[in-house]
Order: sequence, then C-alpha cells, then structure tokens
Amino acid sequence: MVNPIEEACIAKGMRMTDQRRVIARIIAQAADHPDVEELHRRASSVDSNISLSTVYRTVKLFEDSGIITRHAFGAGRARYEPISEAHHDHLIDLRSGRVVEFQSEEIERLQAEVARKLGYKLIDHRLELFCVPLDDEH
Repeated sequence: MVNPIEEACIAKGMRMTDQRRVIARIIAQAADHPDVEELHRRASSVDSNISLSTVYRTVKLFEDSGIITRHAFGAGRARYEPISEAHHDHLIDLRSGRVVEFQSEEIERLQAEVARKLGYKLIDHRLELFCVPLDDEH
C-alpha cells in the first residue's frame, strides 16, 4: 500500500528507494511531528541499514519538494509533518514537548480581520502557541 508521501514523491518523479519508502511511511504515520533523530530511530528499527545521514538527506529532499513541512517548535530541533490540505495550527507543551494540532474558525476570522484593518489581505499564516499545563506549579 502506497502512503500519501510516497504518492507525492512518485507524482514529482522522484526515485523511491526502499529506504526512502520506509522514511516516507514513518512520516506519514507519525502523529507527533518527529525530529530527524526520532525518524532515524523509527526507521532503523525497520531497516538497520538506514543511516542518520540518509534520514537527513531524505527529509531535506521531501521538504525541498514541498511534500513535508518543517517546524521550529523550540528545543533546538526541527520537527516535521506532511503538508496537509486542511489548515491547522499548533499548541506546543513546553514541559513535555507534545504538539497538539487544532483548528479554530474564530482565530482564522480574527487573523484575517487584523490583516484587513492594517490594509492587507491574509494569504497564509502559521500559529504556534507555546504553553504550559494550567496545573503547572512553576
């Protein structure tokens, strides 16, 4: 079964090696926006011949081809997810590093309104909320 990332690669004429297929499948199935080191850990558990440099090169290729997107959620490591047709924003738990995707029509409306009031038409945006749990005592 071909996953959406692999389909996008094939549609762009990219040669799909077995290692690229493994990495594509892992990114497509990930719900946690993994970084390259985590992608490597998961990929090498499937194919021990996949090196960290192969994961770096493949992620860069997928990103440059517009198949995945890179996020800098803090902690010094880029994290990745497939490019999605449906727009969503992110909430990042600064304690656990967990990333929560969400959609809010109210936020979308307010952003467009702010742009309009400043004399612009909103074309695109990224919203990242950096948070700590409400019950955090620090």
